[in-house]
Amino acid sequence: MANKIRPKVRDGIVQALSAGVVPIVGLQHLQVGRMNEVSACIKDIDRIADGGAAFRLVAGEYGSGKTFYLHLVKQVALERKLVTAHADMSPERRLVGTGGQARRLYSELVSNLSTRSRPDGNALSGIIERFITEARTKAQEANIPTEEMINQLLAPLHEMVSGYDMVTVIRAYCRGYENNNDALIEHAMRWLRAEYTTKTEAREDLGVRTFIDDSMFFDGLQLLARFISIAGYGGLMVLLDEGVNLFKIAHTQPRVSNYEMVLRILNGSLQGESAHFGVMIGFTPESIFDPRRGLFSYEALASRLAKNRFAEKAGLVDYTQPIISLQSLTPEELFILLGNIRSVFAGEAGA
Repeated sequence: MANKIRPKVRDGIVQALSAGVVPIVGLQHLQVGRMNEVSACIKDIDRIADGGAAFRLVAGEYGSGKTFYLHLVKQVALERKLVTAHADMSPERRLVGTGGQARRLYSELVSNLSTRSRPDGNALSGIIERFITEARTKAQEANIPTEEMINQLLAPLHEMVSGYDMVTVIRAYCRGYENNNDALIEHAMRWLRAEYTTKTEAREDLGVRTFIDDSMFFDGLQLLARFISIAGYGGLMVLLDEGVNLFKIAHTQPRVSNYEMVLRILNGSLQGESAHFGVMIGFTPESIFDPRRGLFSYEALASRLAKNRFAEKAGLVDYTQPIISLQSLTPEELFILLGNIRSVFAGEAGA
């Protein structure tokens, strides 16, 4: 007898498919093929949980399943006790900008932070409160004040860029939580969500010298990943879609600046600078391989993202390379997919 799907999950899948978008939940009821690609992402997730880092570009034409694959990676990461953050890039949300574009992308990612217990986002407060609970437990075991244990646990952040201010903000949240000071909690959340726009306001509310602006995008994410690991999670997986918007930047200098940030993230992930941190970005093949405007127009990226020529000569695919190319589903896989969709409509879990 086939397993039944909960009506809420079934209705969510059906509504998403009817609207032509990827369902947020229940992807396992639809997934077919992509075995090697999914295995590669699982290895990345395990590496992040072990304290390492990962970087991937997901290349696929429109309609090839990039968004579905990114959501599937999110689901796998949550099941393995990572925290995920996802966002779509747009002209107003980029990796680098001078008019708040990077800050807005960071803010969107933080707003969409998800955990296994909060898969729909807005999980930051729950992460901090879990950290407070863990600190209390360890403080009781060590017979020291909770505040002292919090300082000990947060000490590794001091060595990172803007780590001192991050620690100050988290400590402010902890004080607000202990003293039922909602205003202080909200100030801390505003800083962590990159909603401050002036140093004066941040200093008056929290006593910090900096705030998360366009220049802090990557450093802020690395700080967040380290704190998430301290709070007891496996790490942070950042999932960015619509990378084609970087390719569409009309002016050369802003486009190159964004490509330089892609290179910095790649280097940080592969050279050991980042810890408990992974990034996956969806691009179209043209936006990667175009030698005039794509990522390959930036020489340093072209060399690092080049395909394994030995594997290509042998007719093989190297899934350890930074680029994962999604091919169209085969007719057999499409047949299985249609069967899965029929099962979902019938309220069954499928094969």
